[in-house]
Order: sequence, then C-alpha cells, then structure tokens
Amino acid sequence: PTHPLSSPSSFPASTMRAVALAARGALRAASSSRAAASSAQAAAAVDPWFLHVPEAPKDPILGVNEMFLADQRAEKMNLGVGAYRDDKGSPVVLDCVRKAEAKLAGSAFMEYLPIGGSKAFCTEAVKLAYGEGSGAVAEGRVAAVQTLSGTGACRLMADLMKRFHPHAKVFIPVPTWANHHNIWRDAGVEEVKYRYYDPTTRGLDFEGMVQDLETADRGSVVLLHACAHNPTGVDPTPEQWAALSAVFKEKQLFPFFDMAYQGFASGDCEYDAGAIRLFLADGHFVGCSQSFAKNMGLYGQRVGCFSVVCGSQDEAVAVESQMKAIARPMYSNPPLQGSALVTTILTDPALKKQWYEEVKVMADRIIGMRAELRAKLEQSGSTMPWNHITDQIGMFAYTGLTGEQVDALAADHAVYMTRNGRISMAGVNSGNVGRLAAAIHSVTK
Repeated sequence: PTHPLSSPSSFPASTMRAVALAARGALRAASSSRAAASSAQAAAAVDPWFLHVPEAPKDPILGVNEMFLADQRAEKMNLGVGAYRDDKGSPVVLDCVRKAEAKLAGSAFMEYLPIGGSKAFCTEAVKLAYGEGSGAVAEGRVAAVQTLSGTGACRLMADLMKRFHPHAKVFIPVPTWANHHNIWRDAGVEEVKYRYYDPTTRGLDFEGMVQDLETADRGSVVLLHACAHNPTGVDPTPEQWAALSAVFKEKQLFPFFDMAYQGFASGDCEYDAGAIRLFLADGHFVGCSQSFAKNMGLYGQRVGCFSVVCGSQDEAVAVESQMKAIARPMYSNPPLQGSALVTTILTDPALKKQWYEEVKVMADRIIGMRAELRAKLEQSGSTMPWNHITDQIGMFAYTGLTGEQVDALAADHAVYMTRNGRISMAGVNSGNVGRLAAAIHSVTK
C-alpha cells in the first residue's frame, strides 16, 4: 500500500510550493557555505603575487603638483609643470590646431595605423628636422617611425642600441631630463655621465664637456639636447656646436639629438634645428627624437618621431624594419589623431604659416618673461647676478636656487618648483612676475 505522505494529493498545492521553496533555499545556503569554505581554503593556500612589491618613489614633478594642489592659499604659483600657459595662466590650443581639427572632422576613418605610424607624418617630421632640402631625405636615407612622443622615440633608440650595439654606452649630460636615465637604464644600456652645466657660471661647462667626450670609446652614443636644454636652458653656441662636431668625428661617436622644443626655443624652427643641420653638413650619421607636445601644444596626443640618417636606402629600409620590430611587442602601433593633426598643418601652406607665427608668439612670450623677471630681480635690490635668466633659452630657467631656498619659497610664498631650482617660465606671466621676483629676492638675500 502507498504511504499517505508519498502522495502529492495528500497536501494542498500551496503547501507543496512552500516546501519546494524551502528546499531550494536550503540547497542554495549549503552551496554558498561550501563556496565560502572553498574560497577561504584557496585564500589560505595561495599567497598574493605582488605582496612583496614596494611603492615606487614619487616622480619629483608630480610631487610638486601634489603639494601645490594641497595648498589652500589663493596666491599659490605652480612653476613645476612644463606645459605652456598664456599671459592669463590658461592652457592654450593653437588656432592652427583647431582649424586642422575642423578640416579632419568627418573626413577620416578610425582604423589602426601601421606599426610605423603614418608615413605622411614621418615624411613631414623628418623634413622639419633635417631641412626641406636635406639630401638624406631626398635620397631616402632616413629610417623613421611615428612614436609615443619624445619619450617613445628615446626608448626605441635605447632598445635599438641594445639589440644591435649591445656593448655601446650612452653618454648623458649632467643634468638632463630625469626620464632619460630611466629610459636607457630600463633598456639595459650602460650609461656614462658627461659634464654639461657649470653651477658657478650658471652656463655651459664646455671645457668639461669636451674632456669627458674625448674619453668616450669609439662607437659610443652621445645624447644631445638639440635646443632649449632641459632643465638648464643652456645651449652651446654655433661655434661650440662646430667644435663638438669635430670631436665626434675624431672619436667616431654617434650623435643622438633629443629635440622636444623645435621652434619653441627661439621662435624660429630653422634656427632651433641648427645643431642637427650642422652635424649633417659635416658628414655625420645622426639619430633624432622629435616631439610635437610643446611646439604644437599637442601634449595629450603623444605624437613624436624617431629617425636615423643612414648611409644608403637599403640600410634605411633595414633599420626602419627593426624599429618596427621593436615597437610591435611594446605598443603595437601609435595613435592616429595627433599625427593626423601634425600632417594636416605641415602639408597645408596656410596652416603651416600660421603655425610658424603661433609658435613664435609662444617663444616670444617666454623670452619676454625672462627679461621681465631679470629686470624685477635686479630692481629688487638683489646683489646677485641674474643675467643667466636671459642667457638661457626655452621653457625652463635654471635659477641656481638651492633646495632649501626652494623649500622656503613653497612654505613662505606659496611658490612651487622642483628642488633643483628649475622653474617653468611658461607659468610666469605679467600678473605674477613681480611677486615671483620679490619671493626669490626674499629667500636669496
């Protein structure tokens, strides 16, 4: 006989539904409990992979920004970041860039660029660096790829060195842009420092520079700032560049120019490329890193070019293929928009003319602020020499202030800069230059 409890008809339907729901709830609870126990066991059995990783040192410029942002004083001044500002302290987008944007809008696809980037962009970039009438460009002897701004170009150069000249050393000036050290170190290239800046004269230590380069092994690579040396603003004179070219020839050194400020230094793109053109005219094979962050205001677009002048077309083809081979596993291919903007400007005669004019406006404002800052420092009663402020060129001024004086400027005057005394002249304007001069005088008298 059938047990009465085994028959579904023995209970109302509502009761059966309630029993079923309770059973499902019990099953879910049991499953959840088992999953939690399993998770706890797994957590106990597996150590975090990155538990041993220490926090990296803060970038000095980012540290300045953090202190600036935390300061509540209304009159605070940030002279740490290397980005152009107008005389009202506002970021600037060049009119020629806006016109190029409008010209491009709706006219292009968003497909991947090739590994080497836009060929049209690279063609225009190397003509800007080496000259419209450059024989190397006309003869197809320049290997070039689009890069992630100047940083990417330098890194490709460092990796190219390591792969094909594994024993070559890179000579880097003291001081230099801090990231240069990181780039060649992480590529595994041995670095040697050479003298460049003389703190006693706040100018170029040309004699020390030559002495150090004369000790370099044949085939060493020498990093040179093409113009507007960062952070000092101190450049060799044309005569000194010519003398350096002779040293490079005698020692068979390879010149690698980092050119982040073409046009932005003097206001003249041709003049600012003078050192590169001189070395080419003297028969050197050179390498070059170009950035369009400063001179076109395309900071966030990360658009640059890495190029090497070779001895033949065949050599250029081979070298360019290896540049691409290094770039492929690193970032695959570069971004589209920035190179399209640069190409549009450099291939449109009206836009190119406007760019030349606008970059000169930026350079002239910086030069004018240098003159005004020096004048106000001298008028303050300071007995210190300030001629180096106007002798230097480009975005940065190496003031000669000590780390302690920089700390006092921040604490007492809400003026922020890196502790090596470097100030971004782009952050100085007619509204704050007087207060800056008074603050500097206060901590140096």
